[in-house]
Amino acid sequence: MNPLLRLSEWIDMLSDGVGRGLRWVALLLVILGVVNVIGRYLGAQLGMQLSSNALLEAQIQAFAVIFLLGSAYLLRHDGHIRVDILQSRFSPRLRAWIELLGALMALIPFCVVMLVYGVDYVARAWSRLEVSPNPGGLPLYPIKTMILVAFSLLLLQGVSQAIKAAARLRGRRA
Repeated sequence: MNPLLRLSEWIDMLSDGVGRGLRWVALLLVILGVVNVIGRYLGAQLGMQLSSNALLEAQIQAFAVIFLLGSAYLLRHDGHIRVDILQSRFSPRLRAWIELLGALMALIPFCVVMLVYGVDYVARAWSRLEVSPNPGGLPLYPIKTMILVAFSLLLLQGVSQAIKAAARLRGRRA
């Protein structure tokens, strides 16, 4: 169990590192939003186009990165939605069983399916060097790659959560 708990600790550190890195993406998202708003209103006053599709799409893609890559961090810190009214009444052992079975029967298989189907989707985007159809739009293949990265991170965090739940069931502190 000790090697598995060390693996779980490494995965948790990875998720925390990604979560900390997303702070910068969130800052970029805010800056892009401010630049877009100022550009739109100032441009209207000056009779010029000071905003662009690229800036708008960069804002959307920054949000997508936060949403996608933040899922593993959110899982790590129990930030996802649960029915706490029911769960608070369960014993710690039953909660550990639910978490273990949920990870093994739902989360991990779902991530694997998304990765299997996502590989072809992302590969097609890369093979075409897919770009937004909007004038001046951004490339789409890098953001589509984030789908694979996100589900890989979520899969790893699901494994970590399952390891910790199994440790709790064995009487170990995870």
